Amino acid sequence: MPPPYARHLFVCTNRRPDGSPRGCCASKGGDEVRLEFKRQLDAHGVKGVRANNAGCLDACERGVSVVVYPDGVWYGEVTVADVKELVEEHVMAGRPVERLRMKLPIERKKD
Repeated sequence: MPPPYARHLFVCTNRRPDGSPRGCCASKGGDEVRLEFKRQLDAHGVKGVRANNAGCLDACERGVSVVVYPDGVWYGEVTVADVKELVEEHVMAGRPVERLRMKLPIERKKD
């Protein structure tokens, strides 16, 4: 039997204490972004893809962070307004959205 999902979209919804120098994806709209992924996947009739909550993806300074598996593509500073494009371009057409793609290395602020 094949796995139930071909792709997972992990959306960081991690919450750090208020005032953390790294910030957190929760305060930047992580929950709303994940819900919009679910809406867009449903609206486009996409099957075999799941939008999951993720704990810390260790890129909070680039939040809202999203990683697409098994593709291994990381996105940063994702907003609700970006989700439709990510679904249509990456999920449906297989073309990563370069303007949102994280560039490495991530420079860390001290917690």
